[in-house]
Amino acid sequence: MELYGYPLKAKYAFPKPPPTKILPATSTVAATYKDRVPYQPDSISLPWMPNSYYRAAALNPTLAPLSESFPGLPPTKIIPFISERPNGVFTRHTLDDWHRSNMTNYKESETTRHNAERLRADLNRTIKDVYQQAKRTQGESTKNLGERVNDIEYWKSELCLELDAMIRETNSLTDMQKRLERALADTEGPFQVAHKCLLNREKRMGIDLVHDDVEKQLITEMKIIRSCRERLQQCLNTVNAQLMCNKEARQELEKDLADKQMGHHIDNKCYQLKNTSRDIHYYKGVERIDATISVPETWARFTDNNIFRSQSQRATSAKLRASTESVLMGTADEMWRQFSKVNDAFTGRITETANAKSKIQTHLAKTRQEIFQIETKIQVIQKTIKDKEIQLKVAQTRLDERTRRPNVELCRDTAQLRLVQEVNEINETLRNLHQCLRASEDMLQMLVRSKAVLEHDLVIKNNSLFIDQERCMGMRKTYPSTVQILGYVSAGLT
Repeated sequence: MELYGYPLKAKYAFPKPPPTKILPATSTVAATYKDRVPYQPDSISLPWMPNSYYRAAALNPTLAPLSESFPGLPPTKIIPFISERPNGVFTRHTLDDWHRSNMTNYKESETTRHNAERLRADLNRTIKDVYQQAKRTQGESTKNLGERVNDIEYWKSELCLELDAMIRETNSLTDMQKRLERALADTEGPFQVAHKCLLNREKRMGIDLVHDDVEKQLITEMKIIRSCRERLQQCLNTVNAQLMCNKEARQELEKDLADKQMGHHIDNKCYQLKNTSRDIHYYKGVERIDATISVPETWARFTDNNIFRSQSQRATSAKLRASTESVLMGTADEMWRQFSKVNDAFTGRITETANAKSKIQTHLAKTRQEIFQIETKIQVIQKTIKDKEIQLKVAQTRLDERTRRPNVELCRDTAQLRLVQEVNEINETLRNLHQCLRASEDMLQMLVRSKAVLEHDLVIKNNSLFIDQERCMGMRKTYPSTVQILGYVSAGLT
């Protein structure tokens, strides 16, 4: 059934038909609305508008069904709102407002497009200027890096030449040092024997570290021999000092060369970098970091000074090698003094030490027997204490259980008094037993300490006998010959 004579102005009077397409997106980018959920007629839920908007605009009629008042209408239709005066229907805006709004939008669109065109023109000019300036600046930086790489390569070659010369000179001086050491050892064989004997006797322990007749004779032997090796030792010290200077100069060259190689690698890598390289990244604020410590003048002067210092050390080293050749001709004539006296002193000292060792062993055996007996007594006391502790546990457990008696049953009877007395007696007994245990343990500690002293003294005596009889006398069985003393062959002393 249709009603005639009145225009249908209220569009919310009839249910809204379901749309055939999804609602328009808020952005023109497809990615912003490609996952939008289509419209559902029964449940209005749009992703770009709150649900409360549609709830407020929804029509929820509470009137009786229209089919009862208007026969022929479907049950789901609702009678539209019809004004009694057709000319007085309410409208939101006038037609002039509609035209004025359109004109305003047109003008704003034209103004915006005009501004966008001007901005695009300015941006094109700016981008072109920036590109040309960046290309010019990058070209100058690349040129400077190439010049820097050439400078580093030049100084690298100079450092390599000087380093090779210094290595050869250092090796020659090292060979001379070994010859001096060998000549000193071979020429002063007896001194080496006496010196090693003194060093070995320094390993004596405790009371045996005494200044006895053997040590006096060894010192005398060293004083007699020392005069023959002073010149070689002085020359060896000079060679060692020069070797240290050569090594320092070599280390400076190697360090400078290593820095040059690293700098050459870095600058060459920077020189080869392009806009299409893969190893370029952003390093924010790196242009404000100034970690430089030199300028080109001081940089070149530093390497030049290192080379000059190395050349000076090489000249000094060559002169020292020439003077050392003459020092190596020295010999020694007096080598056999004090040899038999030192051996006699060793024999007497070994006899005294062996007698002392025998007496210590006797006292140590008696002390060990007494320690065994006192340990047995301590075990007995500990067993007694353990038994008393069990008895104390029984008494205390009885007292604890009796505290749980109810009401008037908590009687201080004879059993209660006797249990309390028993606990006190056991505690007193345990205190006495612990005192006895501590006294026994103290005595045991004293015996153990005495045993340790005797054992330590026995170790000292064994060590002294081993040093004097095995090491020192074993070394003194061999003695360098005259040919070995002159440094022609190695003495092979150990």
